[in-house]
Amino acid sequence: MSKDVTERRIDQWLFYSRLVKSRSLAGRMVESGKLRVNKVKISKPSSLVRKGDVITSMINRDLKVIEVLELGVRRGPASEAEQLYNDITPKEPLRPKPGRFSAKTPSRPQGEGRPTKKDRRKYDSIKPHPED
Repeated sequence: MSKDVTERRIDQWLFYSRLVKSRSLAGRMVESGKLRVNKVKISKPSSLVRKGDVITSMINRDLKVIEVLELGVRRGPASEAEQLYNDITPKEPLRPKPGRFSAKTPSRPQGEGRPTKKDRRKYDSIKPHPED
């Protein structure tokens, strides 16, 4: 009684493909508007995906582009889940991640910029205090 499925709910497919931990997390991700199917923004977990669709997501400033190869019938082992999609994400990131230093980051020579404690004590000894 297995019937050939031609489309599947996006939240269910994300769960089957092991791209998210739970179906409810998949639903929340879709509702947040961080997902596009074939360049069309979707906001309902009940939206349908078909073989050949391209899913684009932006999570934590990471771009992920995935092509749907199969729809799946269950959440199986990781080896089975890998057969459901093809990751076609570009290799180079769009923007550098925040907090990461590149080789071109300028360094500050010592003594320039913010004063040290020694500089502050020297300044205080020269400048009279208003309480005096």
